[in-house]
Amino acid sequence: MTPSPRTDGIAAGRLDEAHLDRNFSDLHPPYEPHEAHVAADRCYFCHDAPCMEACPTSIDIPLFIRQIATGTPEAAAKTIFEQNILGGMCARVCPTETLCEEVCVREVAEGKPVEIGRLQRYATDRMMARDVHPFTRAAPTGKRVAIVGAGPAGLACAHRLAMKGHDVVIHDAREKPGGLNEYGIASYKSTGGFAQAEVDWLLEIGGITIQTGSVLGRDVTLEGLKADHDAVFLGMGLAGVNALGLTGDDMAGSLDAVSFIADLRQADDLATLPVGRDVVVIGGGMTAVDAAVQSKLLGAQTVTIAYRRGQDRMAASVFEQELATAKGVHILTNVQPVALHGNGKLEAVEFEYTEDRDGRLAGTGETVRIPADQCFRAIGQTLEGAPEALEIAGGKIAVTGAGRTSVAGVWAGGDCALGGDDLTVTAVAEGRDAAEDIHAALMA
Repeated sequence: MTPSPRTDGIAAGRLDEAHLDRNFSDLHPPYEPHEAHVAADRCYFCHDAPCMEACPTSIDIPLFIRQIATGTPEAAAKTIFEQNILGGMCARVCPTETLCEEVCVREVAEGKPVEIGRLQRYATDRMMARDVHPFTRAAPTGKRVAIVGAGPAGLACAHRLAMKGHDVVIHDAREKPGGLNEYGIASYKSTGGFAQAEVDWLLEIGGITIQTGSVLGRDVTLEGLKADHDAVFLGMGLAGVNALGLTGDDMAGSLDAVSFIADLRQADDLATLPVGRDVVVIGGGMTAVDAAVQSKLLGAQTVTIAYRRGQDRMAASVFEQELATAKGVHILTNVQPVALHGNGKLEAVEFEYTEDRDGRLAGTGETVRIPADQCFRAIGQTLEGAPEALEIAGGKIAVTGAGRTSVAGVWAGGDCALGGDDLTVTAVAEGRDAAEDIHAALMA
């Protein structure tokens, strides 16, 4: 990459259009047919497939790979979509290196797994390119279900309910449906407007209406939704962002990483998106990595991820960490922020070194200042706008079984609900399973 011009402060247009196009191209280009066949032939088609056990949506991975190997990728796609209707996006964003591919027998024996994620993308892309929806609606049941949140959990729940003949209306606070798939992942992981194309394709099942700009607590209430519908599913994600609570956190240049990623995802021209020369990202998860890497790809000269514990404790996968360093991001561990410095606008972030004392994080008293004109907070998100009637545990909606909340007739899933990992694939599984439970309750 050609070095960016020496521009102080936060500025747009650090790189020209050609560089930006290259930097934000597809992270994992799709397979050509012959490549897919070669990759599929590496699969042992294990009877007790550990990859299938590791998949949160329990896709029959050996079956769909065999279907690709025998020249029927559309059948493979049907196998995938039966368990994961957002299998196209999950093929792009799932941390397969810590899920299905980590336990692949090829990985264990040879250190090189079958590329399950890329094979899944090959199959689902082929099906979606045909513009043929693989499922049809059952006879209308006359039941109506309201869903709050058009993210992965809400969309998966809506599709499964619509397929069973129920009518579904989704309320979403944003201008576009898709949730984190549209607003919250790195642009190089989902290129070409795929998130919206996938939503449009999913809606072909029929029976689903989406009302954007509809906020729970402002435009609709839980009581109102319950009164007008036979069931309610909450999948609104986590809209709040944790603050540092430090001196200088409110000065120009201090931002939350979630908003930065959303702005980047929605930008028509990346050359108009401002980025600092010296960027610091505080956090150790996928959001931190996405913000850091994309800052570098936009032309920032130095980018540092600062995490309070050791690198082995980072929530971001080893693959994501290696991707960051390969793009020129420096990862600094065992440091916690203590102050942001500057005269009205950010100039440096001060950190204190940390250590583990009897299993607890403690500061050492030694500090370091890192020059920064832009600092992104990626230290977690919080639940906002949850109705008071719901039981909250651990900062999320408490659920039992397949997403049943403390309020009768109300289910929840995805990031807003207490439970599994905050992953797209997990949200899909929770939305799907809640839909099955809602269907059973409605038809009892």
